Amino acid sequence: MPHNRLVHVIDDDEGMRRSVAFMLSHANFKVETYASGVAFLKVAQNVVRGSVLLDLRMPGMDGLEVQQELGKRGIDLPVIIVTGHGDIALAVKAMRAGALHFIEKPYEKETLLAALEEANARLDRSYDRNMSAAEARIRLASLTARERDVLNGLIEGHPNKVIAHSLGISPRTVEIHRANLMERLRVRSLSEALRIAFIANEIIKIPNAS
Repeated sequence: MPHNRLVHVIDDDEGMRRSVAFMLSHANFKVETYASGVAFLKVAQNVVRGSVLLDLRMPGMDGLEVQQELGKRGIDLPVIIVTGHGDIALAVKAMRAGALHFIEKPYEKETLLAALEEANARLDRSYDRNMSAAEARIRLASLTARERDVLNGLIEGHPNKVIAHSLGISPRTVEIHRANLMERLRVRSLSEALRIAFIANEIIKIPNAS
């Protein structure tokens, strides 16, 4: 991983900003912190290119609104959304709007560094951010009928329990299908699986199957 890569950390929680800055600085990142999305947007046009670690839940202007504003201004920086428990539906909206990843609090150091590694690759233009829709559909075609049902529920932002209820299966079975579909899609995180679905530009509708 490149040394001294810049990460813009946007979080209204001062303790969280300090903690993340400490962790990343010891992992050879340069860190700039901002107490709000508004504070970041004031300087965003002129900041040094880097990854954006953006908290979803913030007063005044939430992370989704900040991300949308960056898009309107044509500021193309890889965004990693940080969410709390129960914010999956909003995280899915962020993914639809172009976020690279979302990670849930409390997150492991390894999870954050892996997301930043992918963001770095995008900054270096070595990451193919435009996987073709054809390739995405080929990967999706490898899923079983039930795995597609589960993926559709995830795309709609539903938690496992809601998906289980709608499909008439147990939450544990949803977890198994979710793990299997990620393996078939060759991804390590839910955000990567969602990105493939969005690239394919379709909600995969097929007849219900047992």
